[in-house]
Amino acid sequence: MFDKTHNEIVNQIVDVFMREFGSREGMVLVRTPGRVNLIGEHTDYNEGYVFPTTINRAVYIALRPREDLGCGYYSLNFQEKASWELTDIRRTEGHHWSNYLKGVMKVLGEAGVDFKGSEGVVFGDVPIASGLSSSAAIEVAAAFGLDKAFGLGLDPVRMSLLAQKAENAFVGVNCGIMDQFVCRLGRKNHALFLDCRSLAYENVPLRLAKHGLLIVDTKVKRELAQSAYNQRRAECDEAVRFFQSKVPSVKALRDVDPEMFGRYRDGLPETVRRRAAHVVSEDDRVLEAVKALKADDLEKVGRLFFESHRSLKEDYEVSAAELDFVVETARASGASGARLTGAGFGGCAVVLARKDILDGLSQDIEVHYVRKFGKAPGIIALAENFETEVIAP
Repeated sequence: MFDKTHNEIVNQIVDVFMREFGSREGMVLVRTPGRVNLIGEHTDYNEGYVFPTTINRAVYIALRPREDLGCGYYSLNFQEKASWELTDIRRTEGHHWSNYLKGVMKVLGEAGVDFKGSEGVVFGDVPIASGLSSSAAIEVAAAFGLDKAFGLGLDPVRMSLLAQKAENAFVGVNCGIMDQFVCRLGRKNHALFLDCRSLAYENVPLRLAKHGLLIVDTKVKRELAQSAYNQRRAECDEAVRFFQSKVPSVKALRDVDPEMFGRYRDGLPETVRRRAAHVVSEDDRVLEAVKALKADDLEKVGRLFFESHRSLKEDYEVSAAELDFVVETARASGASGARLTGAGFGGCAVVLARKDILDGLSQDIEVHYVRKFGKAPGIIALAENFETEVIAP
């Protein structure tokens, strides 16, 4: 189904819903997109800035309320059904698709939200484990679908926070707020500038008249990402304690500006200094990218992409050979910018290029990648992007 059109996906979901549950009466169908982070990597847990946008891949959930407390959902991706009671929500071992639905229902119940059981069909064409937030998309789609089906009236920011809590507390992944926030609050043809401390946000028009974006999935699973993520957080915490000893008002690396960093940097151990250097400079790059996009200066945005990748590779050390290869191939083929996106150690790169070279650049990346690594990357052309919305009735 990954090469089907939106209408074909909707028709198949409705057909399966009717097969599994008898009719489509009372059914609500919603769609929540995945996301790609344009710039602002590993800044979220340092209370800094991020600048993601939604993509043209999504999770769809068709559901309807029940009168009892039972739940039954069918996954089109995995061709299986899962059932549970709201009074007895238990996590299924492993990365089971139903845990994301269960987690959302559990945190909604704990927050005092009043709803009953439901039944539905789930499908997603966001590549799994690629760093494009398939998990946040299903969590937000579940919360949004329940909100519409039961008329809960959940505030979008609160919904994002509850979806994040579901992943943190129930699924067991210690993610920041960015993914769920942009999946819920991102808008079509916009990028979302988010302050991860205050949750202040702005949807900035993403005008790609002469440029386009490619998302290149290296197909490298991020086995090292979790342990390295925890290590990087610990190193950032060490840097914060150091800067606090110099400037007590510092609460996170977000509070360390380039001038302060330059004044005190020599007192840090080399590895910790490089980690802090990335976070401080990356926050600054996000702010510059927002200004450049508002001014329609896409070439400057591209230069910031390249600078971000260098910092992630050399200072934060979260890149991989495949990601570096994609970035350098894109550079050699005339791209305006390219960088790894997501936690690193695999997953995706995002490439910005003029539209007149985009097709040739995409072919160059694929041909050279196959020649180098013996497998084809997944390439998504971001011609448009979605926002969370009701598709039917």
